[in-house]
Amino acid sequence: MTVQDTAGPGAAGPGAGGPAAAPAADGAARDGRSAEKPAAEEAEERDQPQAAWAARRDLVDHSPRTMKVGSHAGFGGGLVAGDQHGVSGGRVTGDVVMGSKTVHHWTFPGLSTAASAAGEIPRATLDRLAATFVASEDTFDELAGRLRRDRILVLSGARFTGRRTAALMLLHRLGAAPVVALDRETAPGSLADRFTARDEPAHGTDADPAAPRGYVLCDLETRRGNALRETHLLGAADRLAERNAYAVITVGPTAVLEDDVSAAEWRPPANEDVLAAHLRVRAGDAAAGHLMGTPAVKEFLAHAHQLREVAAFAQLLGRYAEGETTEQEVAAFSLASLENQVREWFEEDEAVVHLRDKAFLIALAAFDDGPYALTAELSDLLHGFLQQTQNRSQVAEIPVFGTHIGKRLQLARARLSEGEEHTEWGPVTQTKAAFHDERAPLVLLREVWTGHPSARPALIQWLRRLADDGRPLVRTRAASTVAVLARTDLPSAMALVIEPWAMSNRFRHRLVAVNSLTLAHHIGTPNVPRILDTWSGAEDRRLRWVAVRAYALIGPERPAQALGALRAAARELYKPSGDPDDFDEEMAQELAEAVELLLLSPAASEVLADLRTHLDDDRAVHDLVLGGFVSACGRTEGDERYGVPLVLDWYARAATDGTRDADGIAHLWRAALGDPYRTRHALDALREWVLIADRSTAVEWALAALLPRLVTTPTEHQRLSHLLRTMPGEDGDPPPEVAARLLGTLPPR
Repeated sequence: MTVQDTAGPGAAGPGAGGPAAAPAADGAARDGRSAEKPAAEEAEERDQPQAAWAARRDLVDHSPRTMKVGSHAGFGGGLVAGDQHGVSGGRVTGDVVMGSKTVHHWTFPGLSTAASAAGEIPRATLDRLAATFVASEDTFDELAGRLRRDRILVLSGARFTGRRTAALMLLHRLGAAPVVALDRETAPGSLADRFTARDEPAHGTDADPAAPRGYVLCDLETRRGNALRETHLLGAADRLAERNAYAVITVGPTAVLEDDVSAAEWRPPANEDVLAAHLRVRAGDAAAGHLMGTPAVKEFLAHAHQLREVAAFAQLLGRYAEGETTEQEVAAFSLASLENQVREWFEEDEAVVHLRDKAFLIALAAFDDGPYALTAELSDLLHGFLQQTQNRSQVAEIPVFGTHIGKRLQLARARLSEGEEHTEWGPVTQTKAAFHDERAPLVLLREVWTGHPSARPALIQWLRRLADDGRPLVRTRAASTVAVLARTDLPSAMALVIEPWAMSNRFRHRLVAVNSLTLAHHIGTPNVPRILDTWSGAEDRRLRWVAVRAYALIGPERPAQALGALRAAARELYKPSGDPDDFDEEMAQELAEAVELLLLSPAASEVLADLRTHLDDDRAVHDLVLGGFVSACGRTEGDERYGVPLVLDWYARAATDGTRDADGIAHLWRAALGDPYRTRHALDALREWVLIADRSTAVEWALAALLPRLVTTPTEHQRLSHLLRTMPGEDGDPPPEVAARLLGTLPPR
């Protein structure tokens, strides 16, 4: 049994309000519940709240990367009074992403993915592309040699990686003129027929009659039953050889090719190299060198932009160098291009971006850098809700097989990686999916919530299902998603999602409301403290519960206000009601756990000083302070059974540094040991420290430094010496040897 399991203000014994445990029926009555409800509903309403310490650990472990600053060890690992702030060690300022949307429409000339019909590509276009084309010379020479030898080359690459430009430049390298773009709907079996006289250049062309002809077919459409086969390529190669021509076909990574078709993989050049090449052509070498070193360019290159966006950015920088645009427009380009991409995803009809893909994009925004399988599973759930919103008469259909991971991630501009995921059984390695641009989840969720209100009913249904999920990761990501929605549109998020959770009779739902408000505050949502201040004094105890839990999480930023609110809530519990059994033991425990979290937070020193100052204000506050302090003494580093006690480690550092925290810790220890209703719990915590000291020299030295400061009276000496002389070891063994050594540190009385 841990200290947290036993300690709490209600354990103090009779006080102003008779702090005895209240019967379950009384608790139900306070929530306005009827004792005559069905057993299943009563069982649901009696679910137990997750301990505040464990709930915070889950929040830290599973919050998305956009809401985390600092390491897990720095927060959940128990470094007291460190340099962290907020829920997970810092505060993200979301204004750059979550502020008002700025709509920009950029053009990307020369980088379209495919030609829609056959036609000759102007020589000027080829010359312009050649001036800025960048590629590894070895790789490009190898591809050009293969094209020269085989006459036809299949070039495989993802969208917007420059595969079309590469195809044109390969033909340009071989001196092809003219170059003809073929219709992407050309059937694989009819390739040879396309290389015929009807594609001769128009009369009067200045092309060299001796030069080879070039053909480019971008994004050849293939599917099952209509695959690109080796026979198609061999027939096409014969026809090309007859005509002294070359052809390059580009395909995506998921194109259906027979095993004997060998496609050359196109890897795009680095964005930095492409941008520099464009700038040299546009502004000259000197200006290009200067622009490449500016903060705005470095910021742009830090994000995963497509080559079409790089080319457009180069145009903008060229205009900036000529004084035709402002520095603000340059700085805004990166985010604006991301916003344009997100709008493109959701404005496209289903022939281009299927509803299931849109559901996956939303799920990936919620579960960014989370397990891919989980993201895919829950995206299918959202897809069903979206289908029902779109057409209630249609039965929701989700194909079980056939979804290609690569195609999904390519569309989402995302990646797969192996990483550790925290679970209740310890870390496990999983395959994770994450956007290349970490700003994408925030921008995407904002766009869906504000730009497509018709999706809200399905999204709300989905979030409610996530809040009911048994997996902490899922519930935490539901909260983080709602936090983004609240940052975007607080009134709607409160009314539609957060308040219904906060008013739920289920602790699980209320905890998701707590986490939503906490993370919303973490990313800069205004008015969250005001909401908590209002709820802390609400008639409904469910709202008070949410406020207390949230105070414990955002309190390190405003410890004086948080502790003031907790004291006020504690005093409300102790007001005489006329019924000695009418004491809200559950809320008293929550208040103590809130103090515990604040004591073990980055604001530990300030919290400790405040607790010591108010310790003797009244019985309610006395119980609150000691309940939280003794609970905090039961916490160890990493929550390990024999980990270093966090409060003891704090004391050791404070004593070494000579800070007032050492006096404050010793003072609260003496108060807890001397309180008749807290002595047993304090001694239990101290006994655990002794057992840990038996395994750790560092803990023994720290405890040896603390114990003498806990003895100022004969009674205190008697209490501690009795503990050290009589305490059992592990599993009923005799007292550990360390107990005798520690007994020797007590001053004689």
